[in-house]
Amino acid sequence: MPGVKVREGESFDGALKRFKRLCEKAGILSEIKKHQFYEKPSEIKKRERIQALRKSYRTNMMKD
Repeated sequence: MPGVKVREGESFDGALKRFKRLCEKAGILSEIKKHQFYEKPSEIKKRERIQALRKSYRTNMMKD
């Protein structure tokens, strides 16, 4: 979990902005959104398979 120490003379809003940026870089918000609802194992496999197909399609298009 990212942590932020408030610097001397820094406003709370500035520290909050830095904290949000660190959370975004760490991928915490995307993980929370991903686990917000239950996803069946078959749906997970299907989503991952589609992502792999898209990735391979993009790499093949870049090679040509």
